[in-house]
Amino acid sequence: MDRLNYHHLRYFREVATTGHLGQTAARLNVAQSALSLQIRQLEDRLGFALFDRVGRKLILTEAGRIALDHADRIFSAGDELLATLAQSGDSKPPLRIGALSTLSRNFQMQFLAPMAGFPDYPVTLRSGNTATLLNDLETLALDVVLTTEIPAGETRFAVQRIAEQPVLIHGRADDLAHPDLASLLANAPLILPTESTIRTGCENLFARLNVTPRIVANVDDMAMVRLLARDGFGLAIAPTVVVADEIASGLLTTAPFDLGIAEPFFAVTLPRRFPHPVLGDLLDRQTPVGAAST
Repeated sequence: MDRLNYHHLRYFREVATTGHLGQTAARLNVAQSALSLQIRQLEDRLGFALFDRVGRKLILTEAGRIALDHADRIFSAGDELLATLAQSGDSKPPLRIGALSTLSRNFQMQFLAPMAGFPDYPVTLRSGNTATLLNDLETLALDVVLTTEIPAGETRFAVQRIAEQPVLIHGRADDLAHPDLASLLANAPLILPTESTIRTGCENLFARLNVTPRIVANVDDMAMVRLLARDGFGLAIAPTVVVADEIASGLLTTAPFDLGIAEPFFAVTLPRRFPHPVLGDLLDRQTPVGAAST
């Protein structure tokens, strides 16, 4: 039996990604007729049509979806082979870390602290949205992604909860001078992160206490939450790690109220036969779940 032509398979994968034969041919700088021939030869070899034509767009058949799934795994394995060989010998590859752009910078520094035990390995940091970071993780451009949410509907990633911190109210002492939590939430200016865990927890808290909060800022960046609280713009509802430096210096303090909200922190990896040499040790050295270190 003839072996599978992986050159044909790669062209098929490119066309399946775009859904357009002409666009793919232009991007690959090959003649459309030559590209069409490659796809037809692969279909002949497999014995199934891989595409249905709907207007000017190519839609994968059931056989096409199966073929694409296998193609993704085949070429991902090839990418991992190259990445693994690049780490061979005496080279010290950088640990490539992706972090959600809204993630606390203080938490990222806390995560990186154990890297002091691996001085020969440089670190590459990249921030972005969840979809971009997970795509980079899957294509082996990243070794680990730090986030506050488990990737929805994803089963190909390994997710490890590396820390969890209580969400509390932080601000200047004068602004915190209220007799109880309900009074504080109803009257003090609040800076509320848009991060889903915190937002949902706060909305449930407001409803349970039957208060209408005085929200002066809805912020999607924890660094900005920290700056606004530090400058007296309002009280920050956030994990302590976000304002740890300001608390240590006495600039901010924490209200003595338990909100019943906790924010988890996750490390997302792609299972690999040859992961980065220090990644496992780094993850093992993280703060235990439930600890509230600052």
